[in-house]
Formats: sequence, structure tokens, C-alpha cells
Amino acid sequence: MQSYEQSLRQTRQFLLDHDDYLVVSHIQPDGDAVSSTLAVGWLLSCLGKKYTMLNEGPIPTRMKYLWRAEEIADMSVNPPERMFSNIICVDCADFQRVGQTQRFFEPNAAIVNIDHHPTNNGYGAVQLIKPDAAATAEILFDLLKEFNITWDADIATAIYTGLLTDTGGFRYANTSPKVMEASSELLSFGVNGPELAETLLEEMTLPQVKVLSKALNTLQLSPKGDIAWVYVTPQDMIDCGAANEDLEGIVNYPRNIQGVEVGMLFKVIHDQAVKVSFRSAGKVDVAALAQIFGGGGHTRAAGAKLDVPLEQAVALVLKEVNRAL
Repeated sequence: MQSYEQSLRQTRQFLLDHDDYLVVSHIQPDGDAVSSTLAVGWLLSCLGKKYTMLNEGPIPTRMKYLWRAEEIADMSVNPPERMFSNIICVDCADFQRVGQTQRFFEPNAAIVNIDHHPTNNGYGAVQLIKPDAAATAEILFDLLKEFNITWDADIATAIYTGLLTDTGGFRYANTSPKVMEASSELLSFGVNGPELAETLLEEMTLPQVKVLSKALNTLQLSPKGDIAWVYVTPQDMIDCGAANEDLEGIVNYPRNIQGVEVGMLFKVIHDQAVKVSFRSAGKVDVAALAQIFGGGGHTRAAGAKLDVPLEQAVALVLKEVNRAL
């Protein structure tokens, strides 16, 4: 198995040797996914390469301040008119996380897999994977150092956004010395740290507050008080005028209750499908839990989808969480 440094060099060479890239991230992209997509786009533009950025669905409104964020096409609104043979996937723990964007991959497309999830299954012809990186943006910070390019506030803000969001504002256990050193360097390029923290971590939309209120009204705890969960239904989303991005952070509320080891948010997709988000206080590896249900993620933050009704999903998940505890 090649080293991380070798993977960086291999990825660099691939980007130099090819052209006309399709850059995609995972469905329902978060801060790291969006910023990583744009960081790759910025790099390709510096190299004089042709590229298209695409996602299944829109990017979060609060990310629209990033460099060329409006150029990430929503395939349901503005799909490409052709297929691509060179693909760069960022922040996708497994191939299925690219969603329906794969419709635009040529059958024999060469795929570059850039990711930091421990559950990444190693897809792609080129793999740049670092499970102990705090964010995919951290890996891109290293990759960009492989090129003789001049950094500016645009690229620094994009990478800082990925680091900020995936470390929970530099509060999570993945906030390493490397993260702080990189962030310090990024600030020197003109990143407005306080403004980003306010926009990305503090500010809430009215629909977000309303759907949070709905979710908290469903709060339940296990008899021992070490598991807590909430749920949100499609009707809740309609009543609150909420979008998927308005659910971000809700799972932390059950997890933050004193004594809780695992917090969960169940989002009902329809009568026979539920998405569950896991958060761990540290005792339970929720990435391993998520994998039981075909999902994945990190030791302390993960997710999965169950094709069963809500009541059955809760029962199945609680059984596995109790077993893990």
C-alpha cells in the first residue's frame, strides 16, 4: 500500500496529465463537501484545466459566499449535456454517495477518490484517502502544496470553511495541531474567521428554529439515559418551510444531554424509508454502527438509511446501539 505522500504525488500527476474533469461531492453536501468541490475547481482553474462542478441537489444557502459557489450545478435543475471520462469525487465515503451524478460518468471513467472517512471503501483508479484528516479540505490543503501556485483569500476561505465545519468550530476531537497550523496559515491570506464562524455555526434561519422545536418535542431517552433521539417527519418539514440544510446540527441536541453516549436524529423520508444521523460522546464507534445499516462516516459522527417505517427503524437502531454500549 502506498504512502500518503505517494498518493499526493500520484493525484498531482493525474491532474496534470488529464483535462475536462467532472467534480462531484456527496448528496446533501455539507461545508466540507462544498468547500472541497470548490477547492478542486480553484486548483483546476489555476492549472488551466476544463472542469464542471456538479451535485445531486442544491448546495446550502449559507455556502453561497464561497468562490464560484454558484457554478456547482444542481443536476435536477441544470444537468450536464454530456458524459465525462475524468471524475474527481470529494468527501464521498463510498461510491454510492455521489448519488445520481454517476449518470454522467462514462462507463470506463477514471475516478479520483479524495476523502477522509475511515469507512471509505477504496473505489477509484486514484485514491487520496487520509482517515485521520479532520476534513477532506485538510487533504486538499496538502494537495495544493504540491503545485507551484499562488494562494489567495478565495482558496484560503474555501479550505478554512471545510476545516471549521468538520471540526465543529475547532471543538471536536479531530482538531489536531495540523488543523490549527493550517488554519493559522489560511488566516494569514485574509480569511475572516469570526465572520465565517457566525455565518456557519451560529446563525439560524427561522425554518431551522421551527423544525428544531418540532424535533425537540419528540425527544426520547433510553431507560439508562445513555441514548437519546428525536425525529422529524415530511409534514414537519412542510409545516416549518424547512429544507434539508435546516436539519444540520439538530442531532447534537440529544447527544449533548448530560449522560448521553449516543444521540440520534431520525429523518423520515417516506413511509418506508428513514435516514438516521448518529453522534457519539466517544464510547461508541458510530461509523461501525452505521455500516451495519449500509451507511458510514466517522467514529463520532455517522449516518445511514433504513428502508423501513420509522417505528421499526428506531427499534432496529436502538438494538444495535445498546449492543455497542
